Amino acid sequence: MKLFRMAAVLLAVLAGPAYAQMPNLNLLQEAPGKTADEKAADAERERAYKETLKKIPDAKSSNDPWGGMRSDPPKQPAPKAAATSAPKKTRAGTAAN
Repeated sequence: MKLFRMAAVLLAVLAGPAYAQMPNLNLLQEAPGKTADEKAADAERERAYKETLKKIPDAKSSNDPWGGMRSDPPKQPAPKAAATSAPKKTRAGTAAN
């Protein structure tokens, strides 16, 4: 049994370098290039796809399924022009502590 194990190890050690020297075989053939007709058909298909995308209308409505459950609509931020026109009030003579 010990002889069998030694033979298996020796075979594995000798087969390692031989396996590394095997050529890389590619069994799949290279695909042939596209013909002019196939290229024109692809270009036409791509143009038709882009035209179809332009026909899709923009979604203007909100996709908020819980929108009707709120008591009031979301508040819009105040315009910056109105906020900057009012003078800022400052405190004079008061300390934090």
